[in-house]
Amino acid sequence: MIRPGRRRATPAGAQRRRRARRDDPTRERLLRAARELLERGGYAGASVAAIAERAGVSAGALYRHFPSKAELFVEVFRAAARGELAALQEAAARARGSVGRLEAVVAGYARRALHNRRLAWALVHEPVDPLVDAERLAYRRSYCRGMAALLREGIAAGELPDEDPELTAAAIVGAIAETLVGPLSPLGGETVPEDEIVASLLRFCRRGVGARGTRAARR
Repeated sequence: MIRPGRRRATPAGAQRRRRARRDDPTRERLLRAARELLERGGYAGASVAAIAERAGVSAGALYRHFPSKAELFVEVFRAAARGELAALQEAAARARGSVGRLEAVVAGYARRALHNRRLAWALVHEPVDPLVDAERLAYRRSYCRGMAALLREGIAAGELPDEDPELTAAAIVGAIAETLVGPLSPLGGETVPEDEIVASLLRFCRRGVGARGTRAARR
């Protein structure tokens, strides 16, 4: 029984509240400020005070929109991950053949990371709060699922050997992440040129998935 004077929450009502939060200009300024600071100085350098100052609001206003710094950055990481995955899907859609799509995703991921190294380091490697790390894990799983789907296509088309696509995808994604640790690290110093990194990754991935023949690195 519903008590007099109370309303039961409805899906439509919850959706309106979520839309209102997304359309809140202060909330959007905070998210934009947090991402800008993330790109400049990483997660550790993006303090609540610095985010609030950059957004032109008080720290209290930030906490009215986000219960904690971690919950703010969950939203930042989620939006960044959506953008990265969409860019990789677009790159795959432009390529021909299963192996070509796989190469496009690997090269696209590496080049996007190397073009915005501080953001990529924060998204993949930098120590963060557990709540943010859970969002990072969700992003990595999505990336692995997409890679596994490409491998299944290649197996079905006879372009790749019939190996477990999930395990192979996890191994490839792990290898890419490990390869980029040094180049992305703020403390990494001098690294080899971007084109050489991408070409080496493509050669490794082609061999790792059992693709036939060799192919020049995509740019």
